[in-house]
Amino acid sequence: MALTNTEFEAILSDTTKYIEGDIEWMDDEDHSPSVEFRAEVISGPGYPLFVRGSYNRLAQTLSYMLILKSDGRIYGLDLGKEHHNPTCQHVGETHKHKWTDTYRDKHAYVPDDITADVADPVMVWRQFCKEASIQHAGTLAQPPSVQTEIWI
Repeated sequence: MALTNTEFEAILSDTTKYIEGDIEWMDDEDHSPSVEFRAEVISGPGYPLFVRGSYNRLAQTLSYMLILKSDGRIYGLDLGKEHHNPTCQHVGETHKHKWTDTYRDKHAYVPDDITADVADPVMVWRQFCKEASIQHAGTLAQPPSVQTEIWI
């Protein structure tokens, strides 16, 4: 049975959600110029959640996604890439995905609470966690630099 909007709202507003420890960016397993991370989210009710982050410094794209293991992404933030909603509305390069009964995670909107730039993924992370009611008991490392020259 799919997640309902009421269940989603309860998960998102639950203030017991937290991530323990520091988070390090890792090379993308597909060998793209992106770096990524995955962090388990612990909560009082025991929701099976994790957060996935992806950052591509070359393309200037950044995503943070709250994922419910049974249903996939239920909440997300994208910077640096436009989105086309199922209702044919285009949203800007900074947008959030929020679970709904009708569109699941496919409908996006332009947030007013994300003011940090894509070039500052740590500040964007802090803003994302605050709005998603996730306490992070640690730090998110700065992404590693991208090698732009090939060494022979």
